[in-house]
Amino acid sequence: MKTALITGASRGVGAALARALAPTHRLVLGGRDRAALDALAGQLPAAVAWPVELTSVTEADLPELDRLDVLVHSAGVVRLGSVADTPAQVWRDTYEVNVVAVAELTRLLLPALRAASGHVVCVNSGAGLNANPGWGSYAASKFALRAFADVLRHEEPGLRVTTVYPGRIATDMQRSVREQEGEAFEPSNYLEVESVARAIVAALEAGPDAHLTDLTLRPRPRS
Repeated sequence: MKTALITGASRGVGAALARALAPTHRLVLGGRDRAALDALAGQLPAAVAWPVELTSVTEADLPELDRLDVLVHSAGVVRLGSVADTPAQVWRDTYEVNVVAVAELTRLLLPALRAASGHVVCVNSGAGLNANPGWGSYAASKFALRAFADVLRHEEPGLRVTTVYPGRIATDMQRSVREQEGEAFEPSNYLEVESVARAIVAALEAGPDAHLTDLTLRPRPRS
């Protein structure tokens, strides 16, 4: 059975992906919320919780993995604000979670990924393709995440690297975003987490001759 490590696994896309991969993978569920991770791991046949602060992870914090088939970076943070209203610390905090933590965890896990000819998935955002007013620090971090994935793909030809660019998703994070925008949270207008998870699984299950490098999803209007 293959092994997958998913960050941001306590909720949202990470949790949905864990459920989707549970029949075929041993799972390492990474995130901050120990109780939520334990609860999810208890529902799945071969899963363990990995409570971790991703911005300070070291080699000593890693689970014991000789081989890692799948690494999914689903954790992320967002705080909206104009350039004029966004202090340096917000930029630093956003980059630490959305870029630096991703790069460092990938670096630490490269030996296990190489051993399995593994697959790295970066859950990006539509903001990683188009930057809009008020989204400066978040969009910049997602553009940087896109660059990281592109560079990793070239530097590690033995791995597959996929970037997923979903539109708005019906998650707690989206609820917070809508509050910051001063707008109503309307889940029926957004992607479901299960839809994003299925798209990621499709990328993972592409044949050995196929490398799905970039995948864009947008909500489909529902009547």
